[in-house]
Amino acid sequence: MNDVLEKVLAEVTEDRLRAAAHAVTAIPSPTGREAPLARLLADRMGAAGLAATTVPIDEQQASAAGRLRGAGRGQDLMLYAPIDTLTTGEEAIDVPWIGPSLRPDMRPEPRDEGPYVSGLGASNPKGHAACLLVLAEAVGAVRPATAGDLVVAFGAGGMPTNAVEAPGYPARANTGQGVGASFLLERGWYTDHAVIAKPGDFVAHDEVGLAWFEVTVPGIHTYAGSRHRLPYRNPIVAAGEVAGRLERWLADYPARHRTATAAPQGVIGAVAGGWERMLAVTPAVCRLRLDLRVAPGDTPLGIKKELAAFLAGVDPEIGLEMVLAIPATATDPDAPVVRSTIAAWEATHGRPHAPVPDMSGATDANILRARGIPTARVGMPKVSDAGLDPDPAQDFSRGMNTVDVRAMRRLCEVLARTALDLTS
Repeated sequence: MNDVLEKVLAEVTEDRLRAAAHAVTAIPSPTGREAPLARLLADRMGAAGLAATTVPIDEQQASAAGRLRGAGRGQDLMLYAPIDTLTTGEEAIDVPWIGPSLRPDMRPEPRDEGPYVSGLGASNPKGHAACLLVLAEAVGAVRPATAGDLVVAFGAGGMPTNAVEAPGYPARANTGQGVGASFLLERGWYTDHAVIAKPGDFVAHDEVGLAWFEVTVPGIHTYAGSRHRLPYRNPIVAAGEVAGRLERWLADYPARHRTATAAPQGVIGAVAGGWERMLAVTPAVCRLRLDLRVAPGDTPLGIKKELAAFLAGVDPEIGLEMVLAIPATATDPDAPVVRSTIAAWEATHGRPHAPVPDMSGATDANILRARGIPTARVGMPKVSDAGLDPDPAQDFSRGMNTVDVRAMRRLCEVLARTALDLTS
């Protein structure tokens, strides 16, 4: 195995990784419009000798997958990464919610910054996808003799979002939340094990799920000119009070649901109430929407009941609906894919692996595990460098949009060691 590993890793150079990061970052792939990038990935895997194809969901959204066939007498492994970006890179859609304007790193325009590549999604998810692409090309060049198949898959719709409601995007509601991973499996891209490449310089065997809720605060529809003459209850003002109390409840939520690896968080992510075209009247309701992460061992319905009990104590007239639910999942920590990935991480880093606590990120690993595939997660650390402005360690978007080419090389080694071990 060592000779084969050396040959594979000789093909995985920092120059190739940098070029791959540029290639995937330069092709816009907001959720729902990943097809052009999927075609590039399938074409490059096919050119490297893998049996590769795009897996269309509709005309605009597609995943990609490739297979390096083994002897047919071993275990099959999937290396997986999503390919859609959390934001779109379009001013008309992202601004002002992302900020007053789009910085260079918020656009699908790759640029070099010393050892880093920046651009929309250059780290999450595209830097991780670029690692899989270069590794697929490396094994295609070396053609290691394996007992099992190696599948390299890139999923559309991996971000925690519903459909982008804008011209040029699919009208389907289910364009995010793991739709690409799920559809890949429906189309037969099943394996015995999977490793998902997502941020974090560690190996995880479980992760939180998520549940989204709509909180409806009632009020009275009335007119500004009659405020002093008619019953008055402005639900926007009431919703502000509810939001304040809910925010304090959310601050204590992780302590009630902490596990050895997870500290599930929650945020209020949206508010809607009233006609922006008609400010002379109050609406009858104001809606708050929030994301609550679900720890392994908890259920979305259990979390809903906990939230409902809290809101009933605030005001029994407040309405609550769960509008999205993806349960948390876990793979047995003694499963071969977890043990192999940890061993690969330790061999690459030269030190013992230690689980990372207080995690609250959810990925397509939940989709893969829920469909019966034991799955480990491994990735790269967030870039932190005082020479970059703003600091990626402190700015969420900058951290998503900046990748360290040296870290890409280390991740490729972890993935290569795991792949050769599990398919041998």
